[in-house]
Amino acid sequence: MSEIVFLVEEAPEGGFSARALGESIDTQAETLDALREEVRDAVRCHFEDGQAPAILRLR
Repeated sequence: MSEIVFLVEEAPEGGFSARALGESIDTQAETLDALREEVRDAVRCHFEDGQAPAILRLR
């Protein structure tokens, strides 16, 4: 796998959520910049060392 696409939505209670398509990874943050960091962190935690895709797309 060379990339993961995340579906980004505004959360009803405020902030944003991101859900990976095809993987069980999801996260939340108050701002889009913070969400990008949270997505990177969640991907690092989800995959073993060296197995994470190089490209993360937020849509």
